[in-house]
Amino acid sequence: MKLQLYVPDGRYDPWIEGFAEALPEAECQTWEDSRGKPADYAVVWRPPVEMLRGRTDLKAVFNLGAGVDGILRLRDEAPDALPAGVPIVRLDDAGMAAQMAEYVTHAVLRYFRKLDAYEAQERAGHWKFLKPHRRADFTIGVMGVGTLGTHIARTLAGFGFPVRGWSRTARAIEGVSGFYGDAGQAPFLNGLRVLVNVLPLTPQTENILNAGLFARLAQGAYVINVARGQHLVEEDLVAAVQSGQLAGATLDVFRTEPLPEDHPFWQEPRITVTPHISALTLREDSIAQIAGKIRALRAGQPIAGVVDLQRGY
Repeated sequence: MKLQLYVPDGRYDPWIEGFAEALPEAECQTWEDSRGKPADYAVVWRPPVEMLRGRTDLKAVFNLGAGVDGILRLRDEAPDALPAGVPIVRLDDAGMAAQMAEYVTHAVLRYFRKLDAYEAQERAGHWKFLKPHRRADFTIGVMGVGTLGTHIARTLAGFGFPVRGWSRTARAIEGVSGFYGDAGQAPFLNGLRVLVNVLPLTPQTENILNAGLFARLAQGAYVINVARGQHLVEEDLVAAVQSGQLAGATLDVFRTEPLPEDHPFWQEPRITVTPHISALTLREDSIAQIAGKIRALRAGQPIAGVVDLQRGY
């Protein structure tokens, strides 16, 4: 059995060592070293189009993350960019859900307890009491309640907040009010104090965080984006913050990364920027999950995480 690896930063040794331990029956090589040679499985993160185009040897392609837009984007470069009939498999969690819930909960509590405002007062040298938010009025909406979004929604509900979840199809989550489909989007958004975006990036969700959506939220709402930068119309966010429709935003993902030095987000103190760290891929957990799925496939067993190419996730 042969595995072919591709990671953009070229730091292959830890991955090769990890697969040697978790899947000793496999021969693991980098794409650069094995280019043109057959392999059974590819393990990739944002691969170049020439790695997968026209391949007939692969049994599955494993993506080193929950979001698969880095693979599906290849279809824009070439119609045969993805090997026909070969399943694309994403990571189900691999430690990312807990990290993302921590990140989002921190951002929510910072806004709920008005710590952002107290930080601004501290910088200005002001000592002043601010009237706290009422928990019952601080409704939070999570857009995208897959594996990651469900964990986030449950975590926030555990703090006693009113939590809503929205997805393309109906999902039941204990302690979370469910909304789904186009018809459910408006009532989901109406009056939210915090909107958390965890949607997959598809043609239908690109630019979904825009002026029209912001106008449906409560006056002075907050936006937290931990999905993809392409979900957000950046100029609409800046305008909504400066007009007061939004009180602030916490952003971990951007259209251009690293965020350019002259980007207006840096100049707006009510927009918090972090460098795409809300959920880091945990190597050992990821390798263990992929190794388990490869063994299941070889035994003819079903696996979770197979991507629906039509839906894009």
